[in-house]
Amino acid sequence: MRRISDIGAAVIGSGFIGSVHVEALRRLGVRVHGLLEVSPEHGARRAAELGLPGSWPTMDAMLADDRVEVVHVTSPNALHVPQVRRILAAGRHVVCEKPLATSSAESAELVRLAREAGVVNAVNFNIRFYPLNQHLARLVADGGLGEVRLVTGHYFQDWLLLPTDWNWRLDPAEGGTLRAVGDIGSHWLDLASYVGGVRVEAVMADLATFVKVRHQPAGPVETFSTERATDTIPREMTTDDAATILLRFSNGARGAVAISQVSAGRKNSLQYEIDGSAAAAAWDSERPDELWLGRREVPNEVLLRNPALMNAPGAAAASLPGGHVEGFADTFKAHFRAVYADVAAGGPAERPAYPTFADGHDEMLVNDAIAASAREGRWVAVDRGA
Repeated sequence: MRRISDIGAAVIGSGFIGSVHVEALRRLGVRVHGLLEVSPEHGARRAAELGLPGSWPTMDAMLADDRVEVVHVTSPNALHVPQVRRILAAGRHVVCEKPLATSSAESAELVRLAREAGVVNAVNFNIRFYPLNQHLARLVADGGLGEVRLVTGHYFQDWLLLPTDWNWRLDPAEGGTLRAVGDIGSHWLDLASYVGGVRVEAVMADLATFVKVRHQPAGPVETFSTERATDTIPREMTTDDAATILLRFSNGARGAVAISQVSAGRKNSLQYEIDGSAAAAAWDSERPDELWLGRREVPNEVLLRNPALMNAPGAAAASLPGGHVEGFADTFKAHFRAVYADVAAGGPAERPAYPTFADGHDEMLVNDAIAASAREGRWVAVDRGA
């Protein structure tokens, strides 16, 4: 098998998440040959700032570069499908940020194209790769909680709390019609299904837009920027600031989740609890090295992330000894390590150890049901076809 350090990659986009991709790839030893950005000038400037060899002026130039075997797509949501289509047509492996597409019809197309191309394809549901989430997924699969009965939690942020907060995700033409749900809710829903070993079958959703008018800066704004523009344009909002969703899962379990990007003081708070017939487990992304385990007749416990105390998947996702905190950026490294193992092997494994385009498509189908439920005010089943 080839060494990961022999594999060359390119990254499309160099904002907050694109930069995290670059750094994670470097830490793995992958050769990041450059960036593709909205303009050659911006690409050259960002490549210099990130210490990369350079950038390509066009996608044609990037795909003509034989050194590039894997392309990471971290551009705005509306660009994912046209860019991934071209990458797959060129026979390159691809890692795409979520959501995979802005419609389930398009995500289904990408699943088909990736299968026909026979290349490694992944969607960056990186939160799966906190070591304790990997540990718990195996624990649940092995019956450690008994039968899963209830899955509850939230994903709260505050970076879009104010009318003066702006990001491209607020524009449905760029981010899609579901905003808070599509952006961060998708992470929670994917994680709950993955760790709990259950699939969302039906939803009852209520979406809310609390900030009716926002003030869009006349110039560009970086994600999570704290700067406030003085020259702005008022824009009416149609996408969701928050959502509350009831869930029914494939095994008969029930669930509930609240999603918000307007919760003051919550910077990046993803929490879940899984209640089983024998035990319960809970995890908080802002305390990622702690897993709470609840019992009825013996004391509860808190498992601190420690490769020596975790099962094989949990230990494999960890890079540091116990007591040395691993965080958000480390999940990208653990995720990409699994992806690039398949790239080094020449193609996707029969059962990939990472979320694929099929997982990204399934989340799009869940989002379709959420949008329909909110629109029609009723329970809606997830339509996965025959």
